[in-house]
Amino acid sequence: MIPKHVAIIMDGNGRWAKARGRPRVFGHIRGSSRIKSIVEGASDLGIRALTLYAFSTENWTRPDTELTVLWKLLKKYLIKEVKNLEANNVRLKVIGEIDKLAPELQTLVKSSEACLAKNTGLFLTFCVSYGSQREIVDATKRIVNDVISGKLMATEINEALFENYLWTDFLGDLAKVDLLIRTSGEQRISNYLLWQAAYAEFLFMDVLWPDFSKENLSQAVNDFSKRQRRFGGI
Repeated sequence: MIPKHVAIIMDGNGRWAKARGRPRVFGHIRGSSRIKSIVEGASDLGIRALTLYAFSTENWTRPDTELTVLWKLLKKYLIKEVKNLEANNVRLKVIGEIDKLAPELQTLVKSSEACLAKNTGLFLTFCVSYGSQREIVDATKRIVNDVISGKLMATEINEALFENYLWTDFLGDLAKVDLLIRTSGEQRISNYLLWQAAYAEFLFMDVLWPDFSKENLSQAVNDFSKRQRRFGGI
């Protein structure tokens, strides 16, 4: 059984760099180079949606020098990889508080999404300036506004409707995460897709993200295939 939606917390860049006596940004540079291979691996395995935790709302507290490198890496990825994603029929979406990014980067994100919008293959989503609690609060505010304006009746609100207000609504039925992977051995989900991962299978892998490979992804999918998903049933 192949998971339809795999979400990954790409953790361990800093520790990878420190173990080699290099600055943290060196780990981010190496980590960003792994994305292409993992996207290809996910597509080859038949995964339909791959969501990557690239930058959290809490990451804004990091030093400016590190933030500068992270934004340069995102810009470089989008400029360099859009043609490759197009050739592989991959769709792209960036979710989170995108309005906090530099205007130039916001424009690049939107143009990259538009370029790949007609594709029909893997849905690649980057969570940038993303926090699941912020996402849920934002959805709640928009629902309240629609009730106040008369667009929505309070009695209409249920789980299915709420999902339409989340930042992952474009995924439709694929929004529910089947397998959530965190690299680096840390065992927490760090405010990531809390609603969408309500019934996800979790796998915490000891490998650091800069060393994460197609083989590791295949191993994770194989582990998933052996699990029994009962969704609260027997």
